[in-house]
Amino acid sequence: MVPPETNTLKLRFDHFGMLAPFYERFIPPKVSDELTALVDVLVDGVVLDACGGTGRVAKFLRDKAAQVLVADESFEMLKEVRKKVGIHPVCSRAESTPFRTNCFDLIIMVDALHHVTDQVKTAEELWRILKPGGRIVIEEPDVRAFGVKLVAIAEKLAFMRTHFLAPARIADLFCSHNAHVRIETSSSTAWIVVDKESPR
Repeated sequence: MVPPETNTLKLRFDHFGMLAPFYERFIPPKVSDELTALVDVLVDGVVLDACGGTGRVAKFLRDKAAQVLVADESFEMLKEVRKKVGIHPVCSRAESTPFRTNCFDLIIMVDALHHVTDQVKTAEELWRILKPGGRIVIEEPDVRAFGVKLVAIAEKLAFMRTHFLAPARIADLFCSHNAHVRIETSSSTAWIVVDKESPR
């Protein structure tokens, strides 16, 4: 088990808590072929699903990886993770995790970056806890697509904490690091792939 640096966690309002017991009914668990192809390279190591909610994506990786953790700030979401065998829940904000530097081989963040409070700090934190030679894969709705624009408006009207970024702007979050970043897209989804070089 990856040990945290500290057990002291500061929690905020859990706006997903009320949806947790029903979340996977509305958003059925699945992993896209594109995400599978991007993570299979490194999935045999220690994996973090950042802002992973109920573990609906992480559960597809548990039989491939040495260890899978789901970090989320929602206690109610993490209760659902505890029902899934082989996945370790950790209560944590994306902007400030309890993990030590350079401890994950693979970090995924699926349909969640637009919900975090500070996307710059989140990118910094994910980079910090990623091992050299590791990979971050961020899957986000592509806000350039008309349907995603409507979703973004609807979430604002519902007073949800959302701020969608275009794929290029997400990639730019890692521009201050010595990162290899590429973007892959489909009709309404983008994958930002961030690779951290191993030291020579």
